[in-house]
Amino acid sequence: MKKIRIDKWLWSVRVFKSRTLASNACKGGRVRIEEVSVKASSTVEVGQRVQVKKNGFDLEFKVIKLIEKRVGAPLAVQCYEDFTHPDELNKFRHWFVGKGKSEMREKGIGRPTKKDRREIDDYKGVIYEDLEEWDEQK
Repeated sequence: MKKIRIDKWLWSVRVFKSRTLASNACKGGRVRIEEVSVKASSTVEVGQRVQVKKNGFDLEFKVIKLIEKRVGAPLAVQCYEDFTHPDELNKFRHWFVGKGKSEMREKGIGRPTKKDRREIDDYKGVIYEDLEEWDEQK
């Protein structure tokens, strides 16, 4: 049965942007195979489950195909089955609701005055009150 290094597989199926990031995740104990924490040099086989903690998410995959070279996203998806719980994928959705771009002021206009600050707070208060009503309706 064919085996491949876990850091190489995670990189090739696009779970991590670089092999170094995949290796560091393994060293940090954020990658597990069948509930056992692994080193970057550990091997993975077809049919095994891989758990990865990445950016605050707990991802879980079942290995379907072993590949050594990094491939495009449509091909990478065919190499694993995603068992990540839907609640885990939506973990931060509520936090981002109603958040827009960062606030900007025109260059050279300076800091807000007390009057400006009160107007900004009043405006934000209206937005947050609307969000609370929207949450209660759900």
